[in-house]
Amino acid sequence: MTSRSDDIRLGADIGGTFTDIALDVRGTMFSTKVLTNYSAPEQAILDGIDVVIRDAGISAAEIGIIIHGTTLATNALIERRGARTALVTTEGFRDVIEMRTENRFEQYDLNLQLPTPLIPREDRFTVKGRIGAEGQELQPLDEAALEEIADKIAAGGFGSVAIGFIHAYANPDHELRAREILARKLSIPITISAEVSPQMREFERFNTVCANAYVRPQMADYLARLQTRLKDMGADCPVFMIHSGGGLISVETASEFPVRLVESGPAGGAIFAADIARRFGLEKVVSYDMGGTTAKICLIEDYAPRTARTFEVARTYRFSKGSGMPISIPVIEMIEIGAGGGSIAWVDAMGRIQTGPESAGSEPGPACYGRGGKRPAITDADLVLGKLDPDNFAGGAIKLDTAASEQAILRDVGERLSLNAMSTAFGICEVVDENMANAARVHAVENGKNISDNLMIAFGGAAPLHAARLCEKLGIDQCIVPRGAGVGSAIGFLKAPFGYEALASKLTRLSRFKATEVNALLADLKASAEGFVRTGASGRIVCEITAFMRYAGQGWEIPVPLADEPFGDDAVAKLKDLFEENYQRFFGRAIEGLDGLEIEIVTWSVKATDVRPAVARHELTTGRKTGKPTTTREVFDPVSGAPRSYGIVERDTLCAGDRVAGPAVIVERETSTVVTTSFDAVIQSDGAILLIRKGSHA
Repeated sequence: MTSRSDDIRLGADIGGTFTDIALDVRGTMFSTKVLTNYSAPEQAILDGIDVVIRDAGISAAEIGIIIHGTTLATNALIERRGARTALVTTEGFRDVIEMRTENRFEQYDLNLQLPTPLIPREDRFTVKGRIGAEGQELQPLDEAALEEIADKIAAGGFGSVAIGFIHAYANPDHELRAREILARKLSIPITISAEVSPQMREFERFNTVCANAYVRPQMADYLARLQTRLKDMGADCPVFMIHSGGGLISVETASEFPVRLVESGPAGGAIFAADIARRFGLEKVVSYDMGGTTAKICLIEDYAPRTARTFEVARTYRFSKGSGMPISIPVIEMIEIGAGGGSIAWVDAMGRIQTGPESAGSEPGPACYGRGGKRPAITDADLVLGKLDPDNFAGGAIKLDTAASEQAILRDVGERLSLNAMSTAFGICEVVDENMANAARVHAVENGKNISDNLMIAFGGAAPLHAARLCEKLGIDQCIVPRGAGVGSAIGFLKAPFGYEALASKLTRLSRFKATEVNALLADLKASAEGFVRTGASGRIVCEITAFMRYAGQGWEIPVPLADEPFGDDAVAKLKDLFEENYQRFFGRAIEGLDGLEIEIVTWSVKATDVRPAVARHELTTGRKTGKPTTTREVFDPVSGAPRSYGIVERDTLCAGDRVAGPAVIVERETSTVVTTSFDAVIQSDGAILLIRKGSHA
């Protein structure tokens, strides 16, 4: 009987259009893309595994570990396809998730519509009982009322329960007792906010516990089904999930806290880009991940992606901040827009070409897929422009219909604007590229950065098609398209550490700081975080301690990194100095001259991570000139505004140091890299493609 091997690892990423599989067999990578199966998502994973183990010449039983990321939780929230959920909350707080923060995300829109809350008002139940901000009980919990609420939920056909009480982050006793009472009469999952998101700010915390409860039955069922079917095919190995913060957690933890999976796929992509940055010693990088449904932009500094404690899902108003569903969990910070290969192109009331956020996905897919799709997608535009080979898409697994793309583009867009198919396709791609460029600029400015100072790393099935043009718009001179770019997120899963971030809000002013209490709190957080990591790691674990601090009266905090050691008698002075130093780094100067201005700590964070082996370092090379490609194809050239003969080069025929002069298209199984007239491409020692702007001092 064949036994599994620890040095054979598989990453599986379910996206909105494709499911990507990457298999690492002792350092050799095998990969494939399979159309996502919406009715049975696990089937696409099994189909992809069959392909890569056949290519690798191994059996499923030899796989040592499977690491999985998915957009299923995200899609369930966006499309409102979760379980009917009941919210049990403190009396007087029934409408918190509907009232939100009362901020207007579009200041001058008189007809502004707030997003519909995840749980309707008739499914929210209130109970007396009150915990104070310091964690003290102000009013006992009404247990008799909870018994009645349990009867109503049992008779109401609910599939899940969320419990969110005021100030439960400071003292979870009421939530724990409420769960105990409800569980005696209910056989459905019950989620409490103190375990999902023990942070202050009730709107974000209540919304997070509601989101977790909403998707929990569906995700638990899917993960159980996936494990069963993997074992049936012989892959009886540990399965771990990548969470939104970029670490790995067990399937059992993911089933209980599925809201942690909401940004799991994009997190894998950011880890992939960070690994490339570390490999080449690049300290300032912008990652560009464009798949079938969305495009993601993430800033990476000092080989690590930026992180945050909250993010928004399903923004409803032009991707405006505040118009979505806030989720209060640790997450890799990025900006995501509805611009993927399957994003639909259309014409608005003002006669402008628009794309997304609606996507054709894999069912029915873009018009060129021949699976019933009739509306034009970005992939259709790329095909008409000549960027794609209709006979060699996804390794030849999908034959593309150019005529169908032209018909869809003309019918829905071109005829309305009196344009031919080629001009319309160029207009669609220009809108997409400009939208992505604007998103990248905004993301950089919001973080106080200049986007043109960065090197771009492009991956995902569609990103290499658009990366050079995007660099032209952003003023970026260099872009790396790594080997395996088409399945970058799945490869990123294999690079992810076992990691978990534990958070706790405890509002503490420095004037009342007690080292013994804080040391005990941090010890508990460290034990919790390390406990999650130990489910999959046996080696050394390192912890990062962060205090989120502010001047008293400010609305938001800044992160202040701390040493992993207990606080002593000099803690207050050290914390004050560290806060002012970081405040000055964020805002230019600390606030001085105001007597009695207090500094306070809002939230503590402990991030535990197992130590990963160091990556081999490579130096970027500008290469040497090679002969002209023997094969050419007509590709629309954005500089001249007309089709032009582009050289076609197979990536596998190129060696380290080879240089391809643009314009050209470098093709491979999962994607194609378009080298525009402004760029040349050089193959690096690890097989990556480096796009270099002609005339730059690269």
